[in-house]
This record gives sequence, structure tokens and C-alpha cells, in this order.
Amino acid sequence: MHALTRGFIVLTGGLLLAACDPAEVYEKNIDLESPAGDPYVWAVQNKPTFEFEITDPVPRYDVFLNVRNTADYSYYNLYARVTLTGPDGQIISRKLHDMNLMDPKTGEPLGNGSGDIFDHRILALPNQEFSKPGTYRVQLEQYMRQDQLPGIMAVGVRVARREAGQ
Repeated sequence: MHALTRGFIVLTGGLLLAACDPAEVYEKNIDLESPAGDPYVWAVQNKPTFEFEITDPVPRYDVFLNVRNTADYSYYNLYARVTLTGPDGQIISRKLHDMNLMDPKTGEPLGNGSGDIFDHRILALPNQEFSKPGTYRVQLEQYMRQDQLPGIMAVGVRVARREAGQ
């Protein structure tokens, strides 16, 4: 089976599962390419931004990062800076995340997937409080030592209401 077909099947299955999750407020993923149009490259100047509405500021929320990478990705980890901005344009949070995409000792891919495509959902902002209703924005920046980072197919954000008791 072709890798793109396999990737589409994995993405479709993930979307179907997400559609069944009543806690989900928002989820979106963006395919990446280099400025020259090469697929599966996260360029340092490409800073995907995701906007979502919070209508109920009472509950707490978990904000996840979605990462899809190929088995050809050259590193075991991925550094990404995550900036959360409120409806008033003020920065609420700016954090650097070190996400393991492969086991640092064995090099075995982590995440869900098969063949040469792997999906990761990483809890980036647990128990996040949104103080008022409105449109919030999350911006992602790759923070590796390489301007053109091949092997990262897509990145995204998922926001879900935190389950009671967590």
C-alpha cells in the first residue's frame, strides 16, 4: 500500500474517532511543505497558527499538539515553541516543548502508525484556564537546529474539555 494512501487511512480513522469525542472543542492539522514546495518539510519560517473559540470559560481544558512524521525523520525528538494568545491579543503562555518521536535509546518510532508514518498526540498545555469567552490562538514554531526540517508531514492542535477528576 502506498504511504500516502496509508496516511490517508490513518488520518481518516483518527478523524472518525475524534468526531465521537464529546469533550473535543477543536482539532485541526496542517500539512507541511518547504518554501520551494517540497512535501514533508517544516521550514523554520513556517509558523502554523490555529484559532479556536472558547464559549464556556468555566471548565479547564487540555491543549494537545499533533505531529505526523515519517520514519525518515532524522532525529529522535522535536523541539517546538507553543504560543497561546488570548482574545485580547495578549500572550497567555509561551513554552518550548521537547517531544520524543522515537525512543532515544533504540531509535524505535513512538506514536501510532504503521509502515513509515507515525502520529503523535502530545499534551502541551494541561489543565489550561481560559479566563473569558472568545477566539484564542495557538502558534507553533519548530525549534530545531535546522532551517528546513524534513520528515515532519503535518502538525496540529487539539483542544478538549478536561474530564472531571483529572
